This record gives sequence, structure tokens and C-alpha cells, in this order.
Amino acid sequence: MSYPFPAELTAAAAGTHLAWTLNEQGKRNVYVAEGPDFKPRRLTNYMQDEGQEITSLSLSADGKWAVYVRGGEHGSIWSENETVNPAASPLPPKVEVWSMPLAGGEPIAIGAGGEPVISPNNRELAFIRNGQVWLAPLDGTSPAKPLFVTRGTVGSLEWSPDGTQLAFVANRGNRAFVGVYTNPETPITWVAPAFARDRSPCWSPEGKRLVFVRTAGLGGAPQPFLERRHQPWSIWTADVATGKATQVWKAPETLPGSVPNTNGGFNLHWAAGDRLVFVSYQDGWPHLYALPATGGKPLLLTPGAFMVEHVRLSPDKKWLVFSTNTGPDKYDIDRRHVARVPVDKAAMEVLTPGDGLESMPVLTGDGKTLAMLSATAQQPPVPAVMPFKPKAKVQLIGKEFIPAAFPQKLLVQPKQVVFKSEDGLTLHGQLFEPKGGPSKKPAIVYIHGGPSRQMLLGWHYSDYYNNVYAMNQYLTSLGFVVLSVNYRLGIGYGYDFQHPYSAGDRGASEYKDIRAAGKWLARQPQVDASRIGVYGGSYGGYLTGLALGRDSELFAAGVNIHGMSDLTAESVQQLLYPNRYEKAPDAEEAVKIMWESSPAASVATWFSPVLIIHADDDRNVDFSDSMDLVRRLEAKGAPYETLVIVDDTHHWMKYSNALKVNAATADFFRRMLLGEVK
Repeated sequence: MSYPFPAELTAAAAGTHLAWTLNEQGKRNVYVAEGPDFKPRRLTNYMQDEGQEITSLSLSADGKWAVYVRGGEHGSIWSENETVNPAASPLPPKVEVWSMPLAGGEPIAIGAGGEPVISPNNRELAFIRNGQVWLAPLDGTSPAKPLFVTRGTVGSLEWSPDGTQLAFVANRGNRAFVGVYTNPETPITWVAPAFARDRSPCWSPEGKRLVFVRTAGLGGAPQPFLERRHQPWSIWTADVATGKATQVWKAPETLPGSVPNTNGGFNLHWAAGDRLVFVSYQDGWPHLYALPATGGKPLLLTPGAFMVEHVRLSPDKKWLVFSTNTGPDKYDIDRRHVARVPVDKAAMEVLTPGDGLESMPVLTGDGKTLAMLSATAQQPPVPAVMPFKPKAKVQLIGKEFIPAAFPQKLLVQPKQVVFKSEDGLTLHGQLFEPKGGPSKKPAIVYIHGGPSRQMLLGWHYSDYYNNVYAMNQYLTSLGFVVLSVNYRLGIGYGYDFQHPYSAGDRGASEYKDIRAAGKWLARQPQVDASRIGVYGGSYGGYLTGLALGRDSELFAAGVNIHGMSDLTAESVQQLLYPNRYEKAPDAEEAVKIMWESSPAASVATWFSPVLIIHADDDRNVDFSDSMDLVRRLEAKGAPYETLVIVDDTHHWMKYSNALKVNAATADFFRRMLLGEVK
């Protein structure tokens, strides 16, 4: 785990300036580079493992300023803008917006808040504090001040191209409105307010029109909980001066035509040629589409059995660059490559074919250089650049940050394995096999979280799953055969795979895939079927709990890392006793199925030993879930161990805590499956 992890890769709107964050064993800093050589340079000087993340990194268009947020936990479901203090400082750090000149100097504290957006004038920025918009000069020469105040929680800030207006979304609970602020003397323009939730505003290139997405507001009679339904959405354009809007496209009223829930959501952009581009799942895969701003039939830009994510529009608005899991190799469905497509025709090109993994693409402001994160099965992700054209050579610009002692050459190449679940569904997994050792080896099933994730044939582009990939490699080095399974509910294999019937709290059908993975391992000639373990975090921890509760005869031991225990805990009252006369027609049945889908419901048949790990400031899965499970196992007399990480979160903000968790996981499996004495 000594490798560095890059994130937040971004470029200035003009020129050749790039910036990214780098987490080097807990020391998180901003790095910058510029063409033509793109030599990395550390900009900030945070040299302690303090658990303070750096997010919302951006560069001013002129390449003179970097802006970022330090603090908080922005991968969380709730309280993302609240202080995180895993270092147990007596005076907790703040969540603050900072700016810093690229020429060097000291960071400038702009003020408490988040979601900063630099104005095109390169002099000031807007940001969110306590749900409202504040404005401050980039150089910090005067204090930040409120820009305007409105009801609800404000977000989705978008400056007009000339920097004179600011579009935003005011979320007011059961509805959300798009607004435009001009100046203190001009009333806010509310763009076609309706009984709806409007979102994702984006300016036209000339700055006189907006495009946005309209989704349904809350209300109406309670619907059956167990029934899958279409989630409607449509695309609207509006004249900013008048606020008058027109619907230009409505999503097909099918399940795949529902609101997309892949990376970036709608990925709505106003492109060159007065065209609108967006992502939809309507043909069964998350693909890019384009249509005229006046409306019409959308053009499918990226046809084929693959997904797109990490979508960016080029500075000249003529190209879309993105990550995808396709290419000339049959294994590419379990990789990531960078591709491009023009906004006006279906002429997609995969720019980085091969056995590597490339993701998070961004074009420099001059449109000549494509930057990305580049990894392999052995090399962790590092920033890289290449000319923006097919068959160009990729140049790694961050490889020197990998420590000399990092055991890159000792890492194994995971193998793609394909097998069937018990109901016939085709599953993909990655098999890590140790070299040498006994003919019959212990094995471990790894279960990812999310659940909308996909594990890959190499180092992952997410920090959480980079950590997991390192762990799977380490377990392999200890002599374990490790199978990482991509179960239903995950991304990468189409709409039906990601949205199965009777999954999660509606029946946990995805657990069939975990059982199938365990049984597949048990059939392998190199595996000792009596020594198969299971582990996972978050949703993977939840499924680990189901595995140990339902199939202790198959899974001899497990590590449940911040997994859910009782799925009814916060749902019973809402379903059975809503604050209204009506309730869902299947409420009683739904609560019963929720309970039966919970690990807590299977404790009676749980006899395999388990290690339960949880941080007590977890903002994704409440610490009480693990407390509930511990009390149940204790009452039954089932064997369990625990590890509590005080004041850290779901994502192990402190590097030393991530080390502690992984070391405890490895130690537990060594004792339970290898028979080593502690």
C-alpha cells in the first residue's frame, strides 16, 4: 500500500495546464504540470497523514490559479461537508475553500464551504456555505461575502460564458428550481418553475440560453414498493432573458429509459453546432446521444455492448472524451480505455487499446493533449498524457512517484473468469492465483461495495477499490487464491444486469451470485473447499453477512467491513406508518422481504467466525449496523472478533487506519484459514 494515488485530474480552459491531487501514504497534495514536457510539480505542502482530503480541484482559465476544498468526506451519503477528524486533533480542522497561485507561494484560505466554481473572469469564485452562495476574490484580498440568499439548499453552480450571470439549482425538498443570478439590483430569474425537480443546468456557448433536465417532483398516491417503475425525465431549453422554456426531448417510457444512475448522471452538455449531448440507458447500455437544441430524434453516438463513464466535453465543444469498457480484446469488458467521439456523428474511436487500464480523461485547453490516469495489473494508476489522436504514444508523467521498494514485479496478473449463477446469469470475476505452495490452497471470495461498481483486471481508478486491489494482491502473496466477483447490481454489463428483479432490500437476488462464486471456487482443483473465506466492505460487507449467515458450511470465515445488518431499521415506520392515510399496497409484504434480505435474519444459522470492522464516524453505513450485528452474534454465541476505528469514516481518510484495517483482515484469514497462531 505504499503506492501513490492520483485523483481530481483537471485542466485549465485555455493553454496546457494540468492539475491533480496525489495521496502519498496519507500525505495529500496538489500537483501541477504544463506542456510541452508536462513535468509534475508539487504545489501544496501538506506533509502529514491527517486524513484531510482534497476535492473540487479546478484551475482558472488563464492557468494562474488553483482552487480546491480541503477537509470533509465527499464520498459520503450524508454530512459530506462536515469536519472529519481521524487524527483526533483537539481542535478539529475546518472544511474550507482554498486558492493558490500556480507560480508558487502559500495557500490562501477563502473561507469555510465547498463546491467552488471559478468565474471566467479569472478574478473571483463562487462557492457554497450552509446551502447558500458566497463570492470571493481568488487572491483573498477581501473576505468572502454572500452573493444572494434564497430558500432551499443551493447547488449546481454554473457561470455564464462571459461570467456575468450564475445559474444554480435551489432544492426545496419535494421540488427543485433552476435560477439565474445577475447582480444585486436584478431579481433572480426562475426558469420555468413547475411541480417538478429541475437539475443539471448548462449554458449555451453564446450565453443566452440554458439547457436543463426535468424530473418528477414528489407526491401522488403511494406506489408498490416491490415494483420496478419507469423514472421519467426530459430535457428542456430556456431563454434566460424571459425564463421561457421548451421541452426538446422526453426519455422513452421504459425501464431502461429511466433516469440514468451511472457516473456523472445525465452528463448533459451544450456542444458545438447547437447540439445537446447526454447519457441515456435507453438501448440497454449507458451510451452517449446527441440531438439538435431545437429538438428531434437523438443520434446514438456510441452504439455497442459497452458502457461510457467519466465523460468530458472538449474545450472547442466538438468532441466527447470518456472511459469505456470496450476495445479489440475480448477481455476489455473488464478493463477501462479512453475513447472519443465527435458530437455530430457516430464515429467513436478507442484511443488507448491494449492490456492497460486508462480512465478519467481530460483535454488540455488548447485541445492538443489528452490527459488520463494510466494503470496495468502491476502498475498503480499514474497521470499520463498523449497527443489527441488515434495510435498516439502514451507518456507517463507520474511514474517517478511510485516508491522504489514497491513490489510491482511481484504482483500477479489476475485472470478473467466467467461462470454462471444458480439461475443461469453469466458472471465475470478476476482470479488471483499465488505461485507455488501446496497443491490445495485456501481461497477467499472478495465482494465489492456500491453496489454499482465493477472490479477490473488491474488497478482500479477509485481510491477505495485501489485499496482493495492492493489487499487482494497481498492476500495472494500470502498463499490465498482470491476471486473478486462482479455480481448483479454492478455496472459494466448492461441495464438488466445492473437493475435485476428482487435485488437488495427487495429480495437480495444478488446473493445467488456470491454463493455461485464460492461454489465455483470449491470446484477448482487448486482450492481446498473446506477453507474458503469471504470478505467485503459496505454493500460487500452486507453480502458477506448474508454469506456467513446463510452458508456457513460453504464459507469457513469472513471479514465484514462496515456492512448493513437489518435493512428494516429505518424503513418500517415509513412503509407501515407513513404520515398520511394511505400506504404502499404491498407495505407488509415489503417489510417482510426486507427483513428476510437482512444478515440479521440469518444469525440463527451463522456459525463461521467473523471479524467485524467499522469506523464510528461512518457517513455511508451507520456504526449502529455493526453494533446490532455484534449484539446478535453475542447472544447466539457465534464466534466473532471486532475492530473499531475511532473518528474515521467509511473511506479510511487516515492512511494509517487503512493499513490497520488491511493488516487485521489478513491476520484474521491467516489464523482462520491457514491455521497460523497469533
